Amino acid sequence: QVQVVESGGGLVQAGGSLRLSCAATGNFFEIDIMGWYRRAPGKQRELVARITTTNGNITYTDSVKGRFTLSRDHAENRMYLEMNSLKPEDTAVYYCYANIYTLSQGFTDYWGQGTQVTVSS
Repeated sequence: QVQVVESGGGLVQAGGSLRLSCAATGNFFEIDIMGWYRRAPGKQRELVARITTTNGNITYTDSVKGRFTLSRDHAENRMYLEMNSLKPEDTAVYYCYANIYTLSQGFTDYWGQGTQVTVSS
């Protein structure tokens, strides 16, 4: 069974840093896209950053450019989000997302359970 699991959230003061991790586990052939989304209280889920495996292209939402860095460990099927200079508006539940190919289902979207990031002012 394919799963994606996040870790690394927590409480931090404004200006601080956190590192989120995501691991894709199970029996699959390849990962096409991995990314981080977040949902702040009272708001819709938004893309934070994502990476495309085929060309290594990384996209960031404007509000995190220059502060967040996404990286990928292909060998371990892991992805990380280094978050620096955190702001209270970064407070949200962060979700790992992966588009993964399996023989039984083809390319399918998988979501983690979410990890809370809280930035105090």
